[in-house]
Amino acid sequence: MDASAIHDIVVIGGGINGCGIARDAAGRGFDVVLVEMDDLASGTSSRSTKLIHGGLRYLEHYEFRLVRESLMEREVLWRMAPHIIWPLRFVLPHAEGIRPAWMIRLGLFLYDHIGGRKLLPPTRVLDMRSDPAGKPLKPLFKKAFEYSDGWVNDARLVVLNARDAADRGALVRTRTKVVAARREADLWSVTLEDRRSGAVETIRARLIVNASGPWIDRVLSDVVAEGEVRNVRLVGGSHIVVPRKSADPRAYFFQNRDGRIIFAIPYEDEFTLIGTTDRDFEGDPGTVRITPQEIDYLCAAASEYFAEPIAASDVVWSYCGVRPLYDDGASKAQEATRDYVLKTEAPDGRPAIISAFGGKITTYRRLAEAMMHKVEAQLGKRGAAWTAGAALPGGDFPHDGFEVLVEGMKSRFPFLDAAHVRRLCRLYGTRAGRIVGSAATKDELGRNFGVDLFEAEVRYLMQEEWAITAEDVLWRRTKRGLRLSPDQAEQLDRYMIETRRRQAAA
Repeated sequence: MDASAIHDIVVIGGGINGCGIARDAAGRGFDVVLVEMDDLASGTSSRSTKLIHGGLRYLEHYEFRLVRESLMEREVLWRMAPHIIWPLRFVLPHAEGIRPAWMIRLGLFLYDHIGGRKLLPPTRVLDMRSDPAGKPLKPLFKKAFEYSDGWVNDARLVVLNARDAADRGALVRTRTKVVAARREADLWSVTLEDRRSGAVETIRARLIVNASGPWIDRVLSDVVAEGEVRNVRLVGGSHIVVPRKSADPRAYFFQNRDGRIIFAIPYEDEFTLIGTTDRDFEGDPGTVRITPQEIDYLCAAASEYFAEPIAASDVVWSYCGVRPLYDDGASKAQEATRDYVLKTEAPDGRPAIISAFGGKITTYRRLAEAMMHKVEAQLGKRGAAWTAGAALPGGDFPHDGFEVLVEGMKSRFPFLDAAHVRRLCRLYGTRAGRIVGSAATKDELGRNFGVDLFEAEVRYLMQEEWAITAEDVLWRRTKRGLRLSPDQAEQLDRYMIETRRRQAAA
């Protein structure tokens, strides 16, 4: 990196908010450097419930602005990235003694009408005695409500925003930690440490955006040295993955006796994703893990509804993320606001740092637009808002055109298995063909690391999407980690290490 260069913005944090802000800013003509201390989406942004949703339960806490903005974003994001975002119908069984049916009807009426819904189908009532959605459940559930929201591959949403930011001129630095940031005259002096080599360098910038998620207060107190601060409430949320509980393509919304809710969602074809929990968390967000108590809670909650109980021994994978919710003083973790708050610190007109507190995946694009208003107040206006109508990489096809895309790939590469083609289209959209390239046989895709993960795809992820380790590939860029053995994962890691070594020596 040119040490003499003066950048407009340094964005700290490679989660969904940081990458979304970097994309928006680069598209407006700002000189942007995005810095992430680990892998993209390695924190909260890959550990969500994978939903693009309005947040039906937020209505109970009167967060109407947040719900309306979220509902409006569902179809905007679907059009932007129809390969990784698509509609999902949710079945909400009516359970006696929890929330009355009239309250659910009212909430779903608002859900259908306050968000400008145009493409998604409306709510309907189901007779669970005859509808297929009732088959996996206990027979005591006679009625349910079915409504629309959306599914998202959360980690890929982050990476594609970073890819688009880089394509528009942003510099993306992963495995790079901001260790200090000091104001010097009218600029920031930002010290970076490469976490792989240990090399240290200093860059200069006009403004810093702090989008470091659960680490946001630490950046302010330790990196910027603003003293002890407490702006966010860290809330842990855990999920479990079990063998698929239903052949039905719909997801379930389960109400619990303690007032909380969980989802049970079709996941990666062969599994069901169940979550989430809400518990206050203290400590290093990088060390968060699901607890045995949370696993038991999720199993028990789901077993209240499914006819076939779920036990801890059924869990094939689990994960936990820390949500950095803006601390609004709510008494319970599940009641803390999911809305975002942006704060500018520019004492005596000196260089500004703007921090993004809270937020959720569904509203990341709107958060980025709001951030740009604050950035432009400091640096001047460069360009108009543009992201609402701009496809993410691979998403440049009609929102309802995924099957056409798949059939085109099948015709173009007839030697690929149908399931392999569909998986590539789901991850990479119209860029899937770049992975296959000029190959005419499977052998020409290179080494097969397991299932359908070939060397050609791994090379693409290393060259285009900042993948460095096997974990990056198996658990964030793809979910092949659910199907590869530990030995296969180790072989993949060795291959990637050797590939990096050869590239460094070239």
